[in-house]
Amino acid sequence: MSPRVSLIDAGYRAVLRPLLFGSHHGDPEAIHEQMIGALARFSRSPLAVSGTRLLAGSRGAPVRVAGIDFPGRVGLAAGMDKDGRAVLAWQALGFAFAELGTVTAQAQPGNDRPRVFRLRRSKALINRMGFNNAGAARLHHELSLLGVYRGNEGAGIPIGISIGKTKVVPVEDAVDDYLASLDLVVPHADYVAINVSSPNTPGLRSLQDGGALLTLLTALVERAAGRAPLFVKIAPDLTEPQIDEVLAACTEAGVAGLIATNTTLARDGIDPSELALADEAGGLSGAPLTRRAREVVGYLTRHTDLPVIAAGGIMTAADASAMFDLGAPLVQLYTGFVYAGPALPARINALTRHPRRGSNR
Repeated sequence: MSPRVSLIDAGYRAVLRPLLFGSHHGDPEAIHEQMIGALARFSRSPLAVSGTRLLAGSRGAPVRVAGIDFPGRVGLAAGMDKDGRAVLAWQALGFAFAELGTVTAQAQPGNDRPRVFRLRRSKALINRMGFNNAGAARLHHELSLLGVYRGNEGAGIPIGISIGKTKVVPVEDAVDDYLASLDLVVPHADYVAINVSSPNTPGLRSLQDGGALLTLLTALVERAAGRAPLFVKIAPDLTEPQIDEVLAACTEAGVAGLIATNTTLARDGIDPSELALADEAGGLSGAPLTRRAREVVGYLTRHTDLPVIAAGGIMTAADASAMFDLGAPLVQLYTGFVYAGPALPARINALTRHPRRGSNR
């Protein structure tokens, strides 16, 4: 580990993480909101430039995916910065791209609180946020004010935007709802992620069924043509025949790639001391998802030529390396970043600059 990464890691573990985890009576969502606000203020301050040099350093090995030039291979997953408030900060934390959202065509408050639960011993989170966001129009407005547009490097790194279905919109009207979001965000997105796999919006995962998914994706690909590539984010709970249906729809519709995976409804791998929390409704992320996410990514890379952005259970640089070895050109972090802080993207960046001996990627 380089001295810089060691310093970042020690500072986060000794100072920042205990402060964040211990504040607001341990409420993970309140801590998250505090962090996003602090990052938004930091990114607009003179310290941002020097902070970028200190934390980001080199972003590792550049890679071209779906026509987008990524300066490195590790990105921020959707859900961390839903409304793009901290969009200018993520490059300073070592990320080579960031995915904003998930946003919906209509602003919505999400599910009732509490809706985020931290399982420290399991190195996991359970959330049932329910796509709480200020709406696609608000994100369009904020990114316009900041001058973040597709291809202009306004945020210093490529920006993806995840879109989902508004809760009050019936599933049968989902196509028009997604199209409304797409029209608002596509000018600002280097790619758009189609979220049909969150477990926290009733009926949403039914859109992963072959016929429904093909109808939705065909409309979205036609509308986005020539503007931004589309990626489809899938659930880890699909069977192999269901994954095959998703792949067939994605291939026929002409999407640019896949993101695997979202959170899981399974509760395998939770520490026995935290089984009471396992009864909480919502999607599980973090270390318990590592094995299943690898299985899904491996299945996808063996059965399609579409690029796969790997997400889910990436808690260490070794976890990221395993995804690269499976054939994923990019990885995304969420829960791993919560537990390890900016040292994790720094470690992965170092790994891609100096691949371990015997790696085939």
